[in-house]
Amino acid sequence: MPPPLPAGTEDVARALRAAGRLGPYFAIATDPAEKADPTWRPLPERDPVRLAELTDRYAERLGTGERRVAASILFQGLASRLFSPVVAAAVHGVVPDLSGLHWRWAPGAPIALWLADPRGWRADGPAEAAELVHDAVVTGQLEPLRATMRAVSRLADGLLWGNAASALVGGLNVGPRDPFRGALVRELLARPPLAGAGAFGPRGFVRRNCCLYYRVPPGGELCGDCGLRRAPGRAR
Repeated sequence: MPPPLPAGTEDVARALRAAGRLGPYFAIATDPAEKADPTWRPLPERDPVRLAELTDRYAERLGTGERRVAASILFQGLASRLFSPVVAAAVHGVVPDLSGLHWRWAPGAPIALWLADPRGWRADGPAEAAELVHDAVVTGQLEPLRATMRAVSRLADGLLWGNAASALVGGLNVGPRDPFRGALVRELLARPPLAGAGAFGPRGFVRRNCCLYYRVPPGGELCGDCGLRRAPGRAR
């Protein structure tokens, strides 16, 4: 396969603006003025102390004393924030380079993302886009984030990659149905480490395991794609 063609700065910014119109989980800011804000941190987060602090604040927000529950949900939230805008931008023929990505979070606010230097590649078709998205999100972001997260809470790899797969598929529920986006998501789900994390069936995507949200007090419910749900028609 020939190397991907680079995309211009304005092409990347335009694709990200289009993605951001789907909602806040699809937004990545590109305004160079954001550089003046000292609260932005490079992503992926490689400081386990920083991530442990954030996980504990997440636990307080959720009302749980179980750090692993908060860590699981935080990882899934970050995976969603990464996959959603990048997959949506790929629909417009551009996959952004996330090597200059920064993040910011404050209690009560969604995780914010800012790309310091909007660059990327042109993507022609779901297969080429999947290769680029996998490199940018899974290899460049989620794998190092997973390593830092496991230093904070010893969550199983299967759970973490199940969370990532769930976050990836969840993005399809926002915005108009798009065959390109659907094909791209399926291509990504066929690649390790997401391969085998779940599958599409009669009731949509079902993951192989659970994100632990059901342990959030006063009694969180099982998510719609949870592997702990019984298949329709099975005996209790």
